[in-house]
Amino acid sequence: MADHSEHVVSAGLYWLIWFALIVGTIVTALVARVDLGTYHGIDANTVVALFIATCKASVVVLIFMHVKYTSERMTKIILIFAVFWLVLLLVLSLTDYSSRHTEQNSTTGALVGTEYSSQPLA
Repeated sequence: MADHSEHVVSAGLYWLIWFALIVGTIVTALVARVDLGTYHGIDANTVVALFIATCKASVVVLIFMHVKYTSERMTKIILIFAVFWLVLLLVLSLTDYSSRHTEQNSTTGALVGTEYSSQPLA
């Protein structure tokens, strides 16, 4: 059998992480109240909120799930691929989100070039 060593984390570190997560939540709420504008059609508030959420999730995974203290190669490979897929999901989602909020779509409707008739169908 393989030798497993358990890493014991102090209660003080858990309180510090809890405080950091609370601060991250407060910062997210405060940033939501400030209009940061857009950058190439992407709302900067959304990007900042997702960045803070990703940092908070990383702290939870690293400390509470003890990924930081593991030396197993497979765990680190899985973590790298998980972060890759998260980044890919965020990039594709934000690209889709930014393409939906154009001036033309907001004035003409979702079907661009389609004229709507007010006459009932017979």
